[in-house]
Amino acid sequence: MAMITTDYVSTFSGNRFYPLRPHIDRVAIEDIAHGLAYQCRFNGQTQVFYSIAQHSLIVTSLVPPHLRLAALLHDAAEAYLGDMVKPLKVLLPEFSALEDKVSAIIAATYGIDFSDYAPIKQADLIALATEKRDLMPHSTERWAYLDGIAPLPGIIDVMGPAEAKQRFLHAFAALTGKGMAA
Repeated sequence: MAMITTDYVSTFSGNRFYPLRPHIDRVAIEDIAHGLAYQCRFNGQTQVFYSIAQHSLIVTSLVPPHLRLAALLHDAAEAYLGDMVKPLKVLLPEFSALEDKVSAIIAATYGIDFSDYAPIKQADLIALATEKRDLMPHSTERWAYLDGIAPLPGIIDVMGPAEAKQRFLHAFAALTGKGMAA
């Protein structure tokens, strides 16, 4: 049997992502929503399945209205690249550079400006502190970058992938006035 090699990754809707260039045939919100909804945060080391899409929805709820679309899509590159845990990203700076390039493609597609990132990063840390508390009960060690960050008061109500995808798509539509074709 001959081995077939490709230089692209197929997306849910049949688009192609070329990580070596990087290039995306057509950035599709359904590919992003699907990819994020079916990937577990923390490399799957959570008590229950918890998606990147749900994380993004929480972050979106914590920022001012003018930053909500950027917050919703702050991890959108992970729909194409996968999520890499922070200690590995530190070891692989080329991956972070690739992630930045893919984020720039997505930002250009949706007219997002990530330059006002501080409020999104703060919301991301609040979500992270909450997720650590609620979803990783055996992770009792200190995470220095969470020093001074208070988790949300409520407990996370975990969604399944299908629900997270639909809520992500609904949030995108509400923020942009566009549906899945965008």
